[in-house]
Amino acid sequence: MSLRAFHVVFVVASIVLSLMMAVWGGVNYGSDRGSVWHLVTTVGAVIVAGLLAVYVVKFVRKTRELGLS
Repeated sequence: MSLRAFHVVFVVASIVLSLMMAVWGGVNYGSDRGSVWHLVTTVGAVIVAGLLAVYVVKFVRKTRELGLS
């Protein structure tokens, strides 16, 4: 596995974990013991997942442009 492929897999795993964190925060926010911090966690995790998704797309495009496959 190349360093590029490892990097993409690692970032995709980070996106998945961030989305799982968002789901966890949303479920806890909707429960009886939910607080505003659970909502902040949910919103923050969704923002991080979005930014990571943009990053991985730009990374793949740039490495293809440079010919690093």
